[in-house]
Amino acid sequence: MAVRDEIAHAAAQFNLNAGMLAKAWDGLTAEEWTRRPCETTNSLLWIVGHMVWARSRCARMLGSTWEQDWVKRFERGAKPGDGAGYPTPAELQSAWQEVTAELTAGMEKATAESLAAESRPPSMNGKVSGMVDFLALHESYHVGQAAYVRCWLGKDGPVG
Repeated sequence: MAVRDEIAHAAAQFNLNAGMLAKAWDGLTAEEWTRRPCETTNSLLWIVGHMVWARSRCARMLGSTWEQDWVKRFERGAKPGDGAGYPTPAELQSAWQEVTAELTAGMEKATAESLAAESRPPSMNGKVSGMVDFLALHESYHVGQAAYVRCWLGKDGPVG
């Protein structure tokens, strides 16, 4: 993927995260996707839904129009519910692939001008490029959560 230098590190991190997340959900049952280590933690289903929401937000900043009705259930500040109305693991995996394609295309098409535009909400550098960087870091945090949940479920860790 050829991207501008301003977001090259973020693009590499998004790519690495996608591979690790696929390993984190590999071979899990639908029931395992919804299990939570305790009442104050999230299930893998919720974590992945939140990551889809974040990727869609980043892709939209880069020009995508991709969305799903259920994505807002996973936005920042949303609390995990009882699972009613949530997508299935298969639907989440499909949405992950779709939004990843949108994000990749957006990063490849990004111009110096679009990346230098003011970011809403503000990023560390106040620009869209800074928000792309932040969202790659944010996603890495959630990949770690997904790896933890997988190990808590008694499975091998995604990284070895």
